[in-house]
Amino acid sequence: MKNKMKYLSLIALVMFSQGITAQGVNDFFAGTDSFLKSNVQNGRVDYAAIKNNPEKLNKLVAAAKKVSVQKTDVANYQAFWINTYNILVINSVVNNYPLKSPLNVPGFFDKITHDVGGENITLNDIENKLLRANFPEEARFHFVLVCAGLGCPPIIPNAYMPNTLDEQLQKQTVKALNDNNFIRLKKKKVQISQIFEWYTGDFTQNGTSLVDYINTYRTEKLPKDSKVSYYPYDWTLNESIK
Repeated sequence: MKNKMKYLSLIALVMFSQGITAQGVNDFFAGTDSFLKSNVQNGRVDYAAIKNNPEKLNKLVAAAKKVSVQKTDVANYQAFWINTYNILVINSVVNNYPLKSPLNVPGFFDKITHDVGGENITLNDIENKLLRANFPEEARFHFVLVCAGLGCPPIIPNAYMPNTLDEQLQKQTVKALNDNNFIRLKKKKVQISQIFEWYTGDFTQNGTSLVDYINTYRTEKLPKDSKVSYYPYDWTLNESIK
């Protein structure tokens, strides 16, 4: 009887802990959604307003310290880390604002660490170790992780939610790859973002060419024999214009 009671107590404790974790993730998603709705417009971030009133951002950064999501819980895991990346990028900019580019901050992506779920990790760790390494087939991450530069696909005024994540990944990828400023076409010459140069392997899995990958999401297909080159990445801060 004693052993049975201990077993039931353990089960209850595990379920209680999972409930806390789930609530923490849901609160983080809701807070992120509210924060982005208030501070993002047309793919740009109002860093000045956030700097003047950082309470919501500070709460999100503090909340992320307490959240832990298992990678087996794929939708919650991916949505959490995508949102966390974007929030931490904004937080790092605000901490150094005014700023012309994230590259003006030494170690912005690869040296500065952030406490998330009790671990100290860099932005590059989130992108490369937690997302790309765990889900190598998902190249669409590159169109939702926003690095604070204008060369990056635009940030949206919403959180990525687990129940709509696939639709959101698809929408942002389609939007980027049909944008004439992102994919620059002149007859058979195509200039594409350096994202495709830096992460070529993500887009050319199973023998797929870069043109084939891009055409998967384009309405107006690129010619199969397109000559591809890369235009310089614009690291200018994606700040709201007033």
